[in-house]
Amino acid sequence: MKAAISSLISSRNFNLHQSSLSRSIFRQPSLLLPSRFPVSSTGGGGGGGDANFITLHHKFRFHSIKSSASMASSFNPEQARSPPALPLSIPPVTKFKIALCQLAVTADKQRNIEHARKAIEEAVEKGAQLVVLPEIWNCPYSHDCLPLYAEDIEAGGDASPSTAMLSEVSRRLKVTIVGGSIVERSGDELYNSSCVFGTDGKLKAKHRKIHLFDIDIPGKITFIESKTIAAGETPTVVDTEVGRIGIGICYDIRFPELAMMYAARGAHLICYPGAFNMTTGPLHWELLQRSRAVDNQLYVATCSPARNADASYVAWGHSTLVGPFGEVLATTEHDEAIVISEIDYSFIELRRTNLPLLKQRRGDLYQLVDVQRLKSE
Repeated sequence: MKAAISSLISSRNFNLHQSSLSRSIFRQPSLLLPSRFPVSSTGGGGGGGDANFITLHHKFRFHSIKSSASMASSFNPEQARSPPALPLSIPPVTKFKIALCQLAVTADKQRNIEHARKAIEEAVEKGAQLVVLPEIWNCPYSHDCLPLYAEDIEAGGDASPSTAMLSEVSRRLKVTIVGGSIVERSGDELYNSSCVFGTDGKLKAKHRKIHLFDIDIPGKITFIESKTIAAGETPTVVDTEVGRIGIGICYDIRFPELAMMYAARGAHLICYPGAFNMTTGPLHWELLQRSRAVDNQLYVATCSPARNADASYVAWGHSTLVGPFGEVLATTEHDEAIVISEIDYSFIELRRTNLPLLKQRRGDLYQLVDVQRLKSE
């Protein structure tokens, strides 16, 4: 397994990932930092002009800050979310390592399960406290295969060997797992479902894919997921040993409202197991991840299957971690890999202080309604 899967490790500091590794793997985006302008003197050589200029500058800046705060409060920013956004909770840990296991998927379900187990074990050996698996990691992604590989997650045990493995390994290794997604059978319906397991091996949350992948790009790709899969009905935010995590699956990432809702529920991180294709992947995969992260000033992690050019559905790959400033912290190409990077939640507060979007929203003009929270309250 160690020979088959390459491990990509990133360091986390403010000078984002200056390393000997290829810049296509770890990129250093340009950050807009405050400029320092020289103070011009117009009062001769005595320096009095400089002092007057500095005093005037600070008075003007203080007045501007007061005016800006007053104006923002009159815009009712707290009303831009209904119910009002929850404050960011204090996570159990501030810094930890996350592993994104980009796995090759075959038609052999038992092989896929054992392969995933070994990848999780390797990730934990390298210090990961949170492991994320890909979308539909235990079978090929095709209409013919999905019903045949479906599992009864609620029954567990032999009825769901994939989640039984995730439960066992999470408990044994004391690691939090976002278990990618598998096909869930529930009554007469099939769902594309992601299970989150805590360090005690217990199922903490299950997210059924809300937005189904029904697209038709003539000459490129046509896939109607709703022919086989039913849509989930519930957004998912779960408190874990590594913070509050929102869960989406692949196509869910295209809908900014869901990510905004998760941010308003106090999520530190959103995980999207996903399998973008060779048409939309190059154009949209990274763009959407960075958009969800920078819009909501939180972390976004995605995990794709590795690319198999002979499969009926060819995945783009490029599993990625994005920080709250929209910066790509770690990524990979399309082959099998374990991407390991550090998450530091203190950067969420820093970025929200740098750009205080929460206080600048126009609640007098628009509002995002969290229907589920509103009904429960």
